[in-house]
Amino acid sequence: MRISTVTMFEMNVASMNRQQGDFLKVGQQIASGKRVVNPSDDPQAASRAVGVSQSKAVTQQYADARVSARNSLAQSESILNSVNDGITRAKTLLLQASSDTLSDVDRNSVASELKGLYESLLGQANSTDGNGRHLFGGYRDNAPPFAKDAGGQVQYEGDTRNREQRIDSSRLMPVTDSGADIFQSVHASAGLLVKADGGNDGNVTFGSPLTTDLSDADYGTPQTIEFAVDAVTGEITYSTDGGTSFAAYDPEGTRIEVAGMAVELKGTPADGDALTLGRATEMEPDLFRTLENAIAVLEAPADTPAKKAALRNTLNTSLRELDNAQDNVLTVRASVGARLNELDVVDSVAGNRMLNYEQTLSDLVDLDYVEAAAEYSLRQVGLMAAQKAFVDIQGMSLFDRM
Repeated sequence: MRISTVTMFEMNVASMNRQQGDFLKVGQQIASGKRVVNPSDDPQAASRAVGVSQSKAVTQQYADARVSARNSLAQSESILNSVNDGITRAKTLLLQASSDTLSDVDRNSVASELKGLYESLLGQANSTDGNGRHLFGGYRDNAPPFAKDAGGQVQYEGDTRNREQRIDSSRLMPVTDSGADIFQSVHASAGLLVKADGGNDGNVTFGSPLTTDLSDADYGTPQTIEFAVDAVTGEITYSTDGGTSFAAYDPEGTRIEVAGMAVELKGTPADGDALTLGRATEMEPDLFRTLENAIAVLEAPADTPAKKAALRNTLNTSLRELDNAQDNVLTVRASVGARLNELDVVDSVAGNRMLNYEQTLSDLVDLDYVEAAAEYSLRQVGLMAAQKAFVDIQGMSLFDRM
């Protein structure tokens, strides 16, 4: 077969180009550290690598979400710790104010400090995170969740739901707690409570409520104890929960039992005076309302038996309500701590998952440098051989034999 000079040149150039292409490809792999530089290098590995890379990106997004969640929960925990300290101080002040040795001026001084605690707790309840969102407003986090109404009483205006954030593919975690759950709620284990109506004119005082029958169908439901005084005889009677049946009342001490609950009462009521007995969970708990009532009674002079009874009753009720509020705050704080611990566990699991993804990705596309170095040398020798062969063949001519 006759081979023309042009064909010979073309075959040698094609061989050198192929050898040079293989040589440059290995050089590119070494420079990038990747075995699969282009999808055409290994389509199956490249396809799997895309899926693994997407999984890594999703895992990283969840990791970023956990950072945000941890910041919110850490801030909440710090604020709840401050709230707990504030409640502890308020209880100390109320115990101090309960002393019979204090004068009206002394109680006014206590009320002044209590006002400062009240405003401090209100500020903490309206705290914001680093992005300006209110922590305890639920999903309505663009405005302070607690605000004073026209009468100066604090009202909750936030959302009652807890704001949630997805921290992993299968976990949607509450990253904040609503103000209603913290400041207007008590733990389910909270006991019984007695409250005196604000319009009482008598001097009835009450002791700690007791449980007598947990199986009673109405146990815990708020029961009203209302007093009646006969205008002619002066006989004092009482009825429970709006009933029409009245029982005799002894101002020296009467134990009243209703709906599986009992309370000891002393003092002389006025006609129409009333008390409410029930579980704390059913008595519209509100930390700010408790402090408002305590401040109001401390600022009022206790110069009559009725006012002294109102002072004692309000302080006793406020102390029990503060105990319940503190238990609730500590419960929420424990829940926040548990979620922070859970974030650590999820971080650990996600870290192991990320390592697995990186190992899989490395197995798919990363370069074996020892093998690549050997192939680089081989391709280099192949290219040099092709170039030398082309030079030698190019020099072959019949004219050299003539």
